[in-house]
Amino acid sequence: MWIKRFDDCEEIVALDGTILRELLNPRHEKEDLKLGYSIAHAIVKPGKSSMPHRFFEASEVYYILQGKGIIHIDDETAEVAPSQVVYIPPKGIQYIENTGDSDLVFLCIVYPAWFPESEELVE
Repeated sequence: MWIKRFDDCEEIVALDGTILRELLNPRHEKEDLKLGYSIAHAIVKPGKSSMPHRFFEASEVYYILQGKGIIHIDDETAEVAPSQVVYIPPKGIQYIENTGDSDLVFLCIVYPAWFPESEELVE
């Protein structure tokens, strides 16, 4: 059995400006986890947005936990709110805006598992 506490995950500011905690990544765990994906907990503060970025080969799924915002993927935009799932295809240029008065909180599921060289910022 393998269990990890949220509070034991280091909080960092990601490449795209979101506040992240990497919850599960087989590339970074000491145990040999047989997973092809990674999961991170993300926060975008009120009035802020992540920076446009893309994954070279990975797809990503956002699961919105709290708050509201607007997701931008390539030339499309949509409002997002709790209990919604957003699929972001490989190479899709993406960013998310917090349009609410509280934190926009979501899970990021990346397949194959995230690693630093798997993504880039886009102007």
